[in-house]
Amino acid sequence: MLFPRSSSDLQAVLINTAGGVTGGDRFEQVFTAGATSELTLTTQAAERAYRAQPGQVGRIVTHVKVGEDARANWLPQETILFDGCAMQRTLTVDLADTARLTFCEPLVFGRHTMGETLRQGSFHDKVSITRSGHLLYLDAIKLDGAITEHLSQMAIADGAGAMVSLVHVGSDAEGHLAAVRHLLPTTGGASLVLPDVLVMRALAPDSFALRQFLCPILTRLTGRALPRPWMI
Repeated sequence: MLFPRSSSDLQAVLINTAGGVTGGDRFEQVFTAGATSELTLTTQAAERAYRAQPGQVGRIVTHVKVGEDARANWLPQETILFDGCAMQRTLTVDLADTARLTFCEPLVFGRHTMGETLRQGSFHDKVSITRSGHLLYLDAIKLDGAITEHLSQMAIADGAGAMVSLVHVGSDAEGHLAAVRHLLPTTGGASLVLPDVLVMRALAPDSFALRQFLCPILTRLTGRALPRPWMI
C-alpha cells in the first residue's frame, strides 16, 4: 500500500504487485476507520481478472469497519474481466450507527477497444453492508460461461461493456438523489432504499463512457476530488 499526502483524509492506494488475479490467487484485506476519522481506499490501476487454469479460482476477501462519526470511501478503479477468468470476490462493510460510507465498484467486461470477447469465464461477487448489525445492502453477481453472449441480451445488459454499483450512506443521501439521477445516462438508475441510503447502478458501452458520468457523481458524493490514481 502507498499513502499519498492529503490535506484532509487518509488515502490508501492498494497495489497488486502481480498485476492481476488468476486462478489459485488468494487475497485477504482488512481495513478499519477509527472513530471520527476519514479513510479513502483506492487502487493503483484497474484490477485484472486473468485467464485461470481449469479448476482454479482466484479469491479476494475484503472487510471494512467504520467507527462512530467516521467515514470510509471505497473507490477502487475498474475490475477488468478477461476471457477465461475465474474470480470469486467478497466485500463486507460494518458501519457504526453514525458512520458514513461511499462505496463504488466499477466492472468492465473485456477491453472494448481491443475487441475482446468473454467467450468463457466465471465471476462471482458479493457485497454486504451492515449498520450496527442490521443489513442495509446485500448484492450478488454471478456470471458463468459465455459472459459476453449472456450480457448481449436486451433484458440483461443489451451489449453493455461496463457496469458500476454504488452505495452512499449518510444524512445527505436524499439531498444528492436528484443530482445523481440528472448525471446518469438512460442506462442507469438511483433510488433511496432508506432516507440515508442511496443506491445506484448503471451500464455503459465501455469504461471511458462509464467514467464520464461516474467521476462527477463520486466527486459530488465525497465532496472532494477523486484520488490521484484515477487521474493518471
